[in-house]
Amino acid sequence: MAPVNRALSVAVAVPLALILAGCGSDAPTPPPASAVAAPSPSLPAPSAAGVAPIPTGDPATRARETVRTLSDAGLAGQVLMPYAYGDNADRVDGAAAAGNQKLAGVNTPAEMVAKFGLGGVILVGFTAGDPTGATNPATNVDNPQQVRALTDGLQAAARRLPGGAPLLIGTDQEFGVVTRVRTGATQLPSAMAFGAAGRPPLTQAAWHAAGQELAAMGINLDFAPVADTLGAQGSSVIGSRSYGADPAANAAQVRAAVRGIQGGGVSAALKHFPGHGHTTGDSHDDLPIVRQSPAQWEREDRPPFAAGIDAGVAVVMSGHLDVEALDKGVAATFSHKIMTDVLRGRLKFTGVAVTDAMNMAPAMKWPAGEAAVRALNAGNDMLLMPPDITAARDGILAGLQNGSLKRERLVEAVTRILTLKFRSERPQPDLSVLESPEHRKAVLAADAAAVTVLKGRCSGPLVTGPVTVTASGGRETARTGLVEALQQAGVPVQAAGGTVVHLIGYGDHTTDLSPDAAVTVSMDTPALLAAAKSPTLVATYSSSRLSLDALAAVLAGKAKAPGRSPVQAGKLPRSACRK
Repeated sequence: MAPVNRALSVAVAVPLALILAGCGSDAPTPPPASAVAAPSPSLPAPSAAGVAPIPTGDPATRARETVRTLSDAGLAGQVLMPYAYGDNADRVDGAAAAGNQKLAGVNTPAEMVAKFGLGGVILVGFTAGDPTGATNPATNVDNPQQVRALTDGLQAAARRLPGGAPLLIGTDQEFGVVTRVRTGATQLPSAMAFGAAGRPPLTQAAWHAAGQELAAMGINLDFAPVADTLGAQGSSVIGSRSYGADPAANAAQVRAAVRGIQGGGVSAALKHFPGHGHTTGDSHDDLPIVRQSPAQWEREDRPPFAAGIDAGVAVVMSGHLDVEALDKGVAATFSHKIMTDVLRGRLKFTGVAVTDAMNMAPAMKWPAGEAAVRALNAGNDMLLMPPDITAARDGILAGLQNGSLKRERLVEAVTRILTLKFRSERPQPDLSVLESPEHRKAVLAADAAAVTVLKGRCSGPLVTGPVTVTASGGRETARTGLVEALQQAGVPVQAAGGTVVHLIGYGDHTTDLSPDAAVTVSMDTPALLAAAKSPTLVATYSSSRLSLDALAAVLAGKAKAPGRSPVQAGKLPRSACRK
């Protein structure tokens, strides 16, 4: 689940987030079609009588009882968490129907749930006719109202399955460069911004707000936080998705994020176990090698994962990584030493282990059915985004028949999944909680604490006279956002000829720097600031509107910049204003 480090314009920022978060960009591309798929007659609309009351009883007991009612095929379906095309559970356009046919032999997401008895579905940001998201970046996740209707429909389909267990409905809402729901929801800054703020209570409060908003949309599993510690030179693959380079500080941040998300009503997932921060390899394309000694892993990578587990995290995601300190030559996803001996034995994790996307290159080494059995035998409980759902299911069934997969292992996995799902059942917040003043206040506090001056004045206005805001190619949304924020802060802004504040962000290079800028602001990792010649250098680590509001207050001299970069940017100090 790692991005490639290339220039990123606003036009492709959302689509590339698909690649960033491990929802593989190699989704099938069916031929275009214009017909609208009709709802399946076997999946009637939910009753208008309202939502059934939340069942009571011990979740683990209910899980064991439910497992006993499931056939082998039912057990196999529960460990699968694919994506589906379309923005509605029962009605999709022709292109989405064709994509679902190619992926699963059905027209709609609800039919996919019914056919395979799925344990979960992941909401992604691409379309069937455009798997890179270049022209339509958000089929599953257009806006909160649409997401709520989609998840309601998916849960209605799940309630008709044997056992009636709810679905796990997940998405990659890390915030920053990996964000699925970008409109209508309070936007948190990147993990690195929280690392710069260095105040875990602010992290917990902001993530509590995010958890409530995701729960209101019907999402009950967020594939966040990233628990990877960046190596000494940083990692262009993980970058601002990490809290930083200090294992102890990262551990405190991960603990706070887990408590916040889960306190808000959504299960959190640590990723990418056992740590993706010490390699620049991209596990979408190949198997990255993490070259550390066992002592280095214990010191640098273990602490954030251990902290999240101690905080009660519900899910841990395996990484497609060759971590030589733990099991040289074997991708962690398929390593029993890592996913069972280390994760279960040494770290005492008792929750659900989920694979990174099974349509990524390291997992495509074997046919889908064999890869599914290998991942389960390693200790994973749930298989994310299998490239061929039928083949994955049939491979699991064949494994039961030929003995390559023990039934006890499958039952163990499904029992964990069902226990989590039953524990997740709770009253759903109303959509009115989204972008509430309380949530915006909590997130803005974190944004304000993150702003870092790496070079320049530490008090008073950082700009004088009329200001002109420029940005590297394609960042018009961020540019206009800062213009509005500066105007609201009382700073005069003009189109040209003013004191230049220049914005840079994810994927930029030295050619994107402005030689005329009095202030250069990095909205991603601060690494590029080391090459900037501006007399004032500032990092926000984020381009969200609330981050820009916090930046404007600092530029206007109405607030100080209390942040400290959690990574080194060349020879610049971590903060010019804070030791």
